Amino acid sequence: MKTFRSIAVSLFFAALFTVSAFAQTPPPSQPAGAGRIVTINTAMFGDEKLGITRYVNAEKALDNEFKNEITALQADATRMQNLEKEITTLREQLSKPNSPIKPESVQTKIDEYQNLQVKAKRTEEDLKAKIQRRQATVLGPITQDIMKAIQDFTKQKGYGLVLDAAKLDQAGVILGWDEAKVDVTKEFVLFYNARPATTAVTTPTKP
Repeated sequence: MKTFRSIAVSLFFAALFTVSAFAQTPPPSQPAGAGRIVTINTAMFGDEKLGITRYVNAEKALDNEFKNEITALQADATRMQNLEKEITTLREQLSKPNSPIKPESVQTKIDEYQNLQVKAKRTEEDLKAKIQRRQATVLGPITQDIMKAIQDFTKQKGYGLVLDAAKLDQAGVILGWDEAKVDVTKEFVLFYNARPATTAVTTPTKP
């Protein structure tokens, strides 16, 4: 579910990555990228086509885990919308002369709406807390492994500084840049997806 994934990404990635010190004039023996400042867009990690396979699969597993509860919450929201329309219609009919509608009928619908609103809000808060706990359990180890891989990738390429393009864009601290020259997201995703699986990224079962 799209909404769920947007939450997942925001919870687990830092605003920027500071890595090895940047060299002004790299020796010939260092990688060609030595000293460069580059960006990795962490918002892309959850993309089904272009993202990190293990991360995407873990998100899908979480989507499926909470599918029924989210569907039930959406059903409550739909019922509330329908009740709003019913109440509006009943009030309009009640205001007409010789209306067959009784005030008690309107109040019954209002009470139903208010009770459902309280229930839905409580359910939403409980579900949000539950999802966040499961995200920490399931996505946390994968995220830690990704962060370690970024360090390995940075050292291998000899980059001086790696920044999170997603957070930079949100903060509005960069006025201009040439994305084609500094963005290495695709390269990193290929690097990570080619790494062998480790015990650190095993998705725990639901308690």
